[in-house]
Amino acid sequence: MALDVLCEVRNCVYNENGQTCGADRIYVVSHKGEKAHNSEETDCKTFEPANL
Repeated sequence: MALDVLCEVRNCVYNENGQTCGADRIYVVSHKGEKAHNSEETDCKTFEPANL
């Protein structure tokens, strides 16, 4: 299991210090069913917009 999850999405409520994800769990989904062929076919469903 990864100890550090990096994130560049600065407007996510879980973004800490502009580079680290502080969510308890990370949920990644695929646009193509159960198998993705590249990162463009995936999304982080954990994302929640921050009130900036």
